[in-house]
Amino acid sequence: MEIFLPAVLGELATRSVSFVINKYSELPVQAMQINLERILLRAQVIVEEAEGRHITNQGMLRQLRMLRDAMYQGFYVLDTLRYRAFEEDGAGDNKVRNYSWALSKFSCAKRLCLSRSSSTKAAQELVAENVLDSLRTMILDASESVMFLTTYPRLHRQPYNMHILLGNCMFGRQMEMELILHFLLHTQPCSGRHDRFDVLPIVGPAICGKSTLVAQVCNDERVRDHFSQIAIFRHRTFRDEDIDILTDRRTMRHEQHRKLLIVFEVVGELNDDLWGSLCSLSRKCTTGGSKIIITSRSDKITKLGTTQTMTLKHLPHEAFWYFFKVITFGSTDPKMHPRLAYLAMEISKMLNGSLISANVIGGLLRTNFSTQYRCKILNFMRESVEKSTSVHGEHLCDLLAKNKFAYIRRLGTTTEDVFISSHYQTCSSQEELPEITATDVVYGGVRPQGAFKVLAWKSPLPPYHCYINIYEIQQQQTRLVRKRHSLNNSGIRPA
Repeated sequence: MEIFLPAVLGELATRSVSFVINKYSELPVQAMQINLERILLRAQVIVEEAEGRHITNQGMLRQLRMLRDAMYQGFYVLDTLRYRAFEEDGAGDNKVRNYSWALSKFSCAKRLCLSRSSSTKAAQELVAENVLDSLRTMILDASESVMFLTTYPRLHRQPYNMHILLGNCMFGRQMEMELILHFLLHTQPCSGRHDRFDVLPIVGPAICGKSTLVAQVCNDERVRDHFSQIAIFRHRTFRDEDIDILTDRRTMRHEQHRKLLIVFEVVGELNDDLWGSLCSLSRKCTTGGSKIIITSRSDKITKLGTTQTMTLKHLPHEAFWYFFKVITFGSTDPKMHPRLAYLAMEISKMLNGSLISANVIGGLLRTNFSTQYRCKILNFMRESVEKSTSVHGEHLCDLLAKNKFAYIRRLGTTTEDVFISSHYQTCSSQEELPEITATDVVYGGVRPQGAFKVLAWKSPLPPYHCYINIYEIQQQQTRLVRKRHSLNNSGIRPA
């Protein structure tokens, strides 16, 4: 008893001191959040005003991109500080684990995840202070540029709500769009080896938005008024109708100065003979001022450019979270549902920057504001990612982007997997789309027999790509039997 009583008193004293310290340490954190909210509001005003204008100054575009990236980092840090109480308490029956490996190596989100894994609030707050100081400096540096924003013409009026805006234009690619517009409308014809046209190569990984970006530019009225015709090719070989566009004698007869914009989307490896045929036809059928845009996943096309190659990358995690938050909550303010926002933030880390997954999962979450449902989706995503990483050594979204086969467990069952054998993209006008969607199979109760096609996602933006997957629902016991059968046929004894 003599030993027990001092121990209890000591524990009570320690907890009392910790309570007082935590209570007063929250005051500067709250002040930091208020300051960060204010500075982010100023940054948001500048960025949204700039995105509503046609800016041609390249230096101003670079400065605005830096400010926009810092703004996304700021919102990510602010949301992390807001929702970290749910991480400490746990969201329902879901304790958060560290998934910092899914983030970029040097990103702000990575540093915050490492801070959480070491349970160091001070490190998080230090990151917040650095982001706050960076935003202040950038806004101060951009103060002179802001005065010149009003000198640039306004673009077409856009919807006020961001979730409606994302259904009409691309997210986070304003600078790239302006650079392409500058190339198409203002670049003088070169006098080098391509004496009749200039070539802009655009390189980027799969499903990062190359085709969508070019389609947005091609739909711009200024581009359509500037060129006599716009031809888009996405085939391994030229079809007769493609050649007819370039050799349209009726158009050539009535237009002495026929400026043509040719978009060439390379499928797979670049075919040198096909490229030579395209250049030869273009020289014969176009006049000076015609332009070519060529897109590919491979950087081999850079040698074809007459101007600097544009390289597209996936969105940084901070910008991806901003995008996913808008998709998930729509017109609802996430601050009104902090626990749901926290769960959405954890789910976004499982998506590895996949825009298709963001739209599919975000659509599901937007229709169901149940905490239990979001916890179920979060657990499901974690299990799928962990399984894919342990079995294949790659993230599930990376496997699908590389068109490799993968297994996904169906939500609500432990005995069935969805086997994804392949996938491809098409346009809604090229073929009849499947009536069954991926959400019907993975998250719903639809269970077709055998191999079948599903519509994973349909883009609301031109060129309206549709992503089709080939699914087959398999029992786990059946998979085990097939595996043993294949091992026996190969002469290998299973362990």
